[in-house]
Amino acid sequence: MEIHASAVILLLILAASFTANGQPDDIKPRYQKFLNQHLGPHVNEHACDKEIRNRDITASGTTNGCKEVNTFIQANKNNINVVCGEGGTPQGNNLFKSNQRFPLVTCKLQSGQRHPNCKYRGKKSTRNIVLGCDRGWPVHYEEGIINA
Repeated sequence: MEIHASAVILLLILAASFTANGQPDDIKPRYQKFLNQHLGPHVNEHACDKEIRNRDITASGTTNGCKEVNTFIQANKNNINVVCGEGGTPQGNNLFKSNQRFPLVTCKLQSGQRHPNCKYRGKKSTRNIVLGCDRGWPVHYEEGIINA
């Protein structure tokens, strides 16, 4: 059996068009931003200031530059990613509610704080989460639902 050079070239082009995990190129930056802002398997409620500062999480379009609320999901990315597929229930508008509850750390800005001296108070909880998904990839944290 002989493989033609054109077939090999076609296979190489197809392989190059996909990343190792099959993620489309236009989703990568949004997915990476989502992970930076919300992936926190080892974040605890006492580390909000440090995590938000180290990850350079800010709120654009605000007068003080501090993000009012940021939630870290205490799970690995594989467990979070499945919410956009078989681990979630479609809610409309590309939103998916998790079928399982996740441990979370919610960091709320203390009043009067301004960037770069943002100070947060963290609180642990366990709840279902709602994620915005694009072609099976989480790109937005919508909310945590307490009574699901």
